Amino acid sequence: MAVGIFDSGLGGLTVLEAAQKCLPDVDFIYLADSEHAPYGVRTADDIYELTCAAVQRLFDAGCDLVILGCNTASAAALRRMQEGWIPEGKRVLGVFVPLIEALTERDWGDNSPPREVDVKHVALFATPATVASRAFQRELAFRAIGVDVEAQACGGVVDAIEDGDFILAEAMVRSHVDALMRKMPKPQAAILGCTHYPLMLDAFQEALGADVKVFSQANLVGESLADYLTRHGDKIGSGEPAYLTTGDPKQVSNRATQFLRRQITFTAA
Repeated sequence: MAVGIFDSGLGGLTVLEAAQKCLPDVDFIYLADSEHAPYGVRTADDIYELTCAAVQRLFDAGCDLVILGCNTASAAALRRMQEGWIPEGKRVLGVFVPLIEALTERDWGDNSPPREVDVKHVALFATPATVASRAFQRELAFRAIGVDVEAQACGGVVDAIEDGDFILAEAMVRSHVDALMRKMPKPQAAILGCTHYPLMLDAFQEALGADVKVFSQANLVGESLADYLTRHGDKIGSGEPAYLTTGDPKQVSNRATQFLRRQITFTAA
């Protein structure tokens, strides 16, 4: 049985790559809703409807587990989906969980009261929709107290990455880091709250300084998924991935190949 990974564009490929390294025998189906990307500037209702439609495509393709490799969808749609949309026997997981586990150093199943953690000042870099949802702060508050989170909406970064313009993306990263540090001059940790942003990890780290610990989601999500799937042996397969897109397959394939610096071939969803 295949595992689905969904993103509005190509950012979730960073999650897929990390998951494949941890789980080489699992069949993955990746779906990019390129026709409607980016999600980060859409309304919560739009994001919910588009995310449900995309996840249903993956269910129809034979996936009974789908990872939302998209912070915007995880922030704006996941809870609503879990409360009344997901069919029986199916499961949808987001990308916040492993990040907050790492930041608070406690397992997601730990339901003890919130407690103080070592990190007190956290910078959050995310899309406008993720920042507006305050989902990260809400989930963090269930597990930690006394943590000051300063969020920076990083408009334009995803578009620049999707277009393959990494020079522009780096300039935007520096600008957004400067804007955040005017509000929080000395963050102890930084959260890259978008699965596109691991591609700009070095730019974020350089702009923030070596003393700031940067949490990037791809590897954390890959390790968490590996832990989950080792307890569900029915997911073992041949390790062959499939890549689907709602956009132009040739154009998306070219961008994905540039994105990951290896040949990736998408077909129409």
